[in-house]
Amino acid sequence: MSKDSFVRAAIYSRKSKYTGVGESIENQIEMCRRYVRLTYGEAAEAECLVFEDEGFSGKDLVRPEFRLMMEAARRKEIQVIVCYRLDRVSRNIADFVRLIEEMDSLGVGFISIKEQFDTASPMGRAMMYISSVFSQLERETIAERIRDNMRELARTGRWLGGNTPTGYESICMKTLSVDGRAKKSCRLKTVEEEKEVVRDMYRFFLYTGSLTETVRHLEDGGFRTRRGLPYSRFTVRGILMNPVYARADRAVLDYLIGRGAVLSSPYKDFDGKRGLMVYNRTLQKKGKAHQYRPVAEWIVSVGDHEGFLSGEDWAAAQKIFQRNRTKGEKREP
Repeated sequence: MSKDSFVRAAIYSRKSKYTGVGESIENQIEMCRRYVRLTYGEAAEAECLVFEDEGFSGKDLVRPEFRLMMEAARRKEIQVIVCYRLDRVSRNIADFVRLIEEMDSLGVGFISIKEQFDTASPMGRAMMYISSVFSQLERETIAERIRDNMRELARTGRWLGGNTPTGYESICMKTLSVDGRAKKSCRLKTVEEEKEVVRDMYRFFLYTGSLTETVRHLEDGGFRTRRGLPYSRFTVRGILMNPVYARADRAVLDYLIGRGAVLSSPYKDFDGKRGLMVYNRTLQKKGKAHQYRPVAEWIVSVGDHEGFLSGEDWAAAQKIFQRNRTKGEKREP
């Protein structure tokens, strides 16, 4: 392809929320535009399509703008895809190989300007596959480093911040480390009035086995959230599934072990005197509601706060949710 024939190019850019390093979305697009202008001409630059996924990892291809770009490629609306670097498209080898094969079948070229890869040549394709191997290795190394950091934090049992669960408030304390530096740590302190609401919520749910009836019960009783709003199904479900309320006793220990959770506290600490602190429990995606990870991915420690209910009762509530899902009850958004 040359400047003599018009080329419809697509620019793809991605920036992960898991790291603060790397080129910004704006810089990626500007460099790609410059490449399109120099390679295919000003007309191609003026007409090129731009797709931006900010806040998405490269571990898979499940990204809204990437999906729209591929739909455009299948409709034959673009002839070449240009990106700043190969790992902006994918860090997964299998996904990348399938992607290149599909683009080849569609007659769509792929260019990575940083590595100067072009699928138009056999050598370019071969080097691109090799580079994808190292991209996946880098992603897996970063993920392992994050998990290691979570395990270290879990051993402290600290509250790391964020939205404080109903029934608690966050108390932060400053201490001096050995080298004289100020160090801040937070813990959860019980809010008695909210504690009773949470306990009542669990009692009613365990009795009825129904999320809908529990929400109705709270509405009839005039209970309101901290913001003065009625309790929604989403909010109630979040409270009923949150392990922070469970006492770290033998019942909850058996539940967690049975589902493969990673324990950062020794078995002897599960003595029923304190509550649970769970890390890596949710998967957070920009613009979407948090998704719950499987229990096998949780990192669990014994916290420094009061648990409101027995591990047996908390585990029983989780089993009700599981049973209802099995029966086909509509899940919360």
